[in-house]
Amino acid sequence: MSTPPEGPDDAPPRWVAVRVRPRGGPDAAEAVVAALFAAGSQGVQEDGDAVLTQFPPDADVPAIRAGVLAADPSADLSIAPADPVDWTEHWKALVGAHELGAFAVVPPWLAEGRDPARTIVIDPGMAFGTGDHPTTRGVVRLMPGVVRPGDLVADLGAGSAVLSIAASRLGARRVAAIEFDGDAIGNAEANVARNGAAGVVTVVQGDARLLLPLVAPVRVVLANIISSVLLELLPAIDAALPADGEAILAGILRDERETMLTALAAYGWRAAAEDVEEAWWSVHVVRSGERRPVAAA
Repeated sequence: MSTPPEGPDDAPPRWVAVRVRPRGGPDAAEAVVAALFAAGSQGVQEDGDAVLTQFPPDADVPAIRAGVLAADPSADLSIAPADPVDWTEHWKALVGAHELGAFAVVPPWLAEGRDPARTIVIDPGMAFGTGDHPTTRGVVRLMPGVVRPGDLVADLGAGSAVLSIAASRLGARRVAAIEFDGDAIGNAEANVARNGAAGVVTVVQGDARLLLPLVAPVRVVLANIISSVLLELLPAIDAALPADGEAILAGILRDERETMLTALAAYGWRAAAEDVEEAWWSVHVVRSGERRPVAAA
C-alpha cells in the first residue's frame, strides 16, 4: 500500500490515520497495540472493538501494515490521510477514573482531591492494568475480603502493578508482582513508588511458572492472564497455596467459564464468587476438598 495522498501544494502534509479491528481472539488486541507502538505510534484510542491511532506524514505505511498483520493476520485494517493529533496530550482526555467498590483507579492528572486511602494512582503507560479493561476491574472488585491483613500475595502477570498495590492497601504484608514483559517493569515500579507501596510490593521480571514456586507459599494468588496461560499455571498455583489459600483468576471469556471450572475442579477448587462484565468472567476460588486425579502434562 502506498502512502496516503497529501493535500494541495500549499497545505501542510497530512498525517496517516490507522484504524484496526482485531479478529484473532482475546489476545489479538494487545498484540496489535504492541505492533502499533513498535511502528512509532504515540498513543492509541479504543472505539468499540477497534483501535485508532495516527502517524506523522513521513511514516512507513507498508511497514505499519505489515506489523499489524503480523500481529493479527485476520485484522480489519484501514489507512487514510488525517489531520495531525498531538497524542502526548490528546490521549489523556480518553483516560478516566474507575470507581471499583473499595477503590478508585485514576490517572495522576485526576488524583488531586481524592481520598488517598482508597485511590490507586496508575500512570497509563504501555503496561496493562489501568482500570480500562473489564478483567482488571473484575479482580479489584473481588479482592476485598479475600486479601487479609498480613497475607503473602503473588500477582501473576502484574502489568502496571495495580492489583499488587490494591493488595497492599488491603493489608498484605508482602506482594510479589511477577511480570514477564520487560517493557512493563519500569511502569510497574513507578506506580508502586507513586502509591507508597514500595515497602510491601516487589516487582519481579520473569516467567510466573518458574518464579511462583520461589516466592511460595503465599496465601493469595492474583492472576489476570489469558485463559490458555492460566490453565498452564494451575499446577504451580495449586502448589503455591496452603490449605486455606485462595485465588482470583481473570482474563477468561464468559464462554470459557465451564472449561475453567472443570479444570479448577480437577485440582480441588470451586468458585466462591464470580464477576462478569461485558464478555469477561473473573472468579474467586477456594479449595473444595474434592480433588480429582489430574493427568500428567
